[in-house]
This record gives sequence, C-alpha cells and structure tokens, in this order.
Amino acid sequence: MRRAWLRVAGTLFAVAWGGNEFTPLLVMYRVDQQMSALVVDLLLAAYVLGIVPGLLLGGPLSDRHGRRPLMLWAPVFGMLGSAVLAAGSGEPAILAAGRVCSGIALGLVMAVGTSWIKELSSDAPGSGPRRASMSLTAGFGLGAGVAAALAQWGPWQAQLPYLVNIVLTAAAGVVLLSAPETRPRSTTPGRLRDDLRIPAGRHRRFLLVVAPTAPWVFGAAASAYAILPALLSAQVPDLAIGLSGLMCLVALGTGVGVQALGRRLDRPRSARGMVVAMAVTVPGMALAALTATTRSPALGLVAAAVLGAAYGLLLVGGLQEVQRIARPDDLAGLTAVYYSMSYLGFFVPAVLAALDPLLGYPLLFVAGAVLATASLVLVFYHRHQTLPAEPDQPHEPDRLNEPDQTHEPDQLSEPE
Repeated sequence: MRRAWLRVAGTLFAVAWGGNEFTPLLVMYRVDQQMSALVVDLLLAAYVLGIVPGLLLGGPLSDRHGRRPLMLWAPVFGMLGSAVLAAGSGEPAILAAGRVCSGIALGLVMAVGTSWIKELSSDAPGSGPRRASMSLTAGFGLGAGVAAALAQWGPWQAQLPYLVNIVLTAAAGVVLLSAPETRPRSTTPGRLRDDLRIPAGRHRRFLLVVAPTAPWVFGAAASAYAILPALLSAQVPDLAIGLSGLMCLVALGTGVGVQALGRRLDRPRSARGMVVAMAVTVPGMALAALTATTRSPALGLVAAAVLGAAYGLLLVGGLQEVQRIARPDDLAGLTAVYYSMSYLGFFVPAVLAALDPLLGYPLLFVAGAVLATASLVLVFYHRHQTLPAEPDQPHEPDRLNEPDQTHEPDQLSEPE
C-alpha cells in the first residue's frame, strides 16, 4: 500500500485540471464572445463561490464521516462543471454555474484529498504536503496547457477542452474507489456546528505567519496566468490563446519545480520557507508592473516564471505550516480554512480590472509589490512564533505565545 496515495492524487490532478482549463480560454471568451475584461475575470473568480463551501464543509464532514464518502463527490461535481461549461459558450450565467460546480469539486479535493494524501503518506513522513500540492499544481498547469492547445489549434474550441477533462476525471474517479479509508466514521459525531469550529485557526502562528501569506498564493498565480496574458494578447493576436496557455505552463511548471526546494528551505521553528516565498513574491509583482508598462511577451514570460515560483513556495510552505499547527481532529478543517483564504487571491484580476480605468495596471502592480513587501515584513517579524505541543505530548498553553529560543541545528529539519 506504499503507493496508495497515488489513487487519491489522480483525482486531485483531474479536478485541478478541470478547475484551471478555463483560464487560458479567457482570451477566447473576450475576443470571440465579446465579453469585457471585468466579466471574464468575474467568471474566473466565480468558482471561489463553490470552492469555499466545498472546503469549509468538506473538511469537517470528512473528519466526521471519513475521507471516502466526501471525496467521491469531487469527480462527480468536476464532470458536471466541465459539461456545463462545454454547453454554455457565450452565456455568462451558464459559464458561471459551471465554474461554481468546478469550484465545489476543487474545494473537496483540496480539503479532503490533501488530508487523505497526508494520512496515506506514512511511508515518507513529511511528504504529504508536497505530494498534494504537486498533484494540484501539475493538474492546474497541464489542464491549462492542453486546453489552450486544443482551443488554439483544435476543432470545437469552446467544447473539446472540457470533454477531454470529463474523460480524465471519470477515469480518476474509478481509480479513487480502491483507495483505502484512513478516517473511520465517528460513532459519536456530536453536532456539526461544533465540527465547524477550528480552534487551531486562532493560533498565533496561523494568524501572524500563515494568514498574511495565504491570499498571495493564488494572487501571484492569477497575476501570472490571468492578468498578464490578457495584457499581452494584442501583441500576438493570432496566438493569443496559445500565449495564455504557455504562460500558464511556465507559471505552474515553475511552481511544481520549486516545491521540492520549498520543502528543503522549511524550518519548523523559524518559518524560513514562508519568508523566502514572500521575498520571491515582491520582485514577481515588480516584473508584472514592468510587463504591464512595456507589453513585452518575453518579459511577461519571465514575470510568469517568478510569480509561479512564488506560488509554488507559498503553497507548499503554507500546507507544511498548517499540517504542523493542526491536530488530527481538525487537520482537514484547518486545511479548508487555509485554502479558503488563499483562494481570495482569485478576486485580484477582477479588482484590478475594475480599477484599471482609474489607475492603470502598471501602478496597480507597483501597489501589489508594496503590499507584498508589507506582508514579508510581518511574517519575518513573527517568524519565531512557537508551534502547538506534539500530539503525544502534554499541551502547554503558556508556551504558545512565547518566542522560540531553541537553537536550530545546521542540518535541515524535517517537517513533522
């Protein structure tokens, strides 16, 4: 059973594919369907309306009823979302409904699937966050790349990308059926209202180190593969969809590539991984400002790579922090809270599209670099917030708010 986590990872991959296949098609909807930048950016963010309830309810319910009963709904909603999107070309209301269905599926895999993979990764302690985040990021990247290629050069450009995902998700769902359960159904479940309370979400390390960085996860990613391709589409009018897909692949491919490095950078007591991640975000936003000024596709690809690196480091670093802070009973719940906060970043393109007529994208990205710097300073200042006691150790509440003075060894510490 050493590879059992792969059975769950396949569904994370397929659902993430379905969640991000829409992104490179934004250019198509703007050009072919004559939708405004604000409308398509709101459609991009619409699936957050499905992600958040999927996350906040899926996590606690899976702690209560087991991982399998909740996770099996993810491929169902994923296929439904792609089917509605394929049928709704040119109709914003139908596209929004499809995006919400895709969001529910993604919320379930991010809350339930991430926790399930962590619990199935006993063969390599500490590898759960990296395996989950790499499964998601690979799905995000390949989904966008394949969808862009099919829409740019294939037939039925508004339908074929979604039909491919339906087949892929169905296959992943069949494999998921054989994944072993890791969370037995509770015999004394109590009230759901109590399950929805996540005490670990009030921990100082979560509030001062994890929360300030969470919106930057998808804020950085969305800037790379939603905003910048739209700004550059006029420079390559015949290849606008292909460029959008390429920028998605560059951003998310870089995000996958740096995640192993992110795990090595991590120090449990000093939050070094999170500090480095925010330090990469700042120049990424500055490069985005330069791209918005020059409208250079080459510079845009560089900006996408740097923002993608920031995304990958932030995602794996945040998951490692969450899985250290959480206790077994609220692991899925705290993961859900973290992802819900991170997905707020998908509203960045819509906010910037609304403000563009007043300020312009170059100035808005400069403001983003300033805000990222402020987040970096906050995380750096609070990087020594202590962790909760180990699950097998007595809980010591007085230590939770004291700075850690433990000397860190020269060797890289393994996350717990």
